[in-house]
Amino acid sequence: MLNRRHFLTTSAAALVAGPLAAQTAAVQEASVQPQMEGSFVIPPEYWAQIVTVKPEFPAGEIHIVPQTHFLYYTIGNSRAIRYGVAVGKEGLQFHGDATIQRKVEWPSWTPTPEMIQRSPSHYAKYADGMPGGPNNPLGARALYLFQNGNDTAIRIHGTTEPASIGSSASNGCFRMYNSHVMDLYNRVPLGTVVHAY
Repeated sequence: MLNRRHFLTTSAAALVAGPLAAQTAAVQEASVQPQMEGSFVIPPEYWAQIVTVKPEFPAGEIHIVPQTHFLYYTIGNSRAIRYGVAVGKEGLQFHGDATIQRKVEWPSWTPTPEMIQRSPSHYAKYADGMPGGPNNPLGARALYLFQNGNDTAIRIHGTTEPASIGSSASNGCFRMYNSHVMDLYNRVPLGTVVHAY
């Protein structure tokens, strides 16, 4: 049985490629430009990288470790693509298992009633929604997480705030650089299992 403790223990110890080797692998296999997000310089620790994971993690799953601000997409042969993410603020983190049951390019966005209640000055003006596009906070792509057929309102999505990657800054969703979420979006089919530890 794979659990949070096992993944946290093994994932950190399993990273064997050095920065240069990981960068080369990322360019060839992840199809991600690792250094830049528009004019924003991506810190090297959050470049998309091919890393080694324990062989018991099957290919085609997403594992998110909020404590380290990394998302792993397993690709088989004891490897995963590791991406940097921003996660939920304290008290808003999502933990558990889910499946991706919807994928949207340039998604529209509507803040949840809870978000509006927590910060009406920031979110109330968007209560009727915001169309997709480069200024939308969900960024270029969104993967929608469901549990037992129900939408959790949690997304893996792009962002207009690339500097937030590597922090606990969201209302529960998992933010990625737009270039990274586009790469992940192209790899992940509907039905993909997501584990957030």
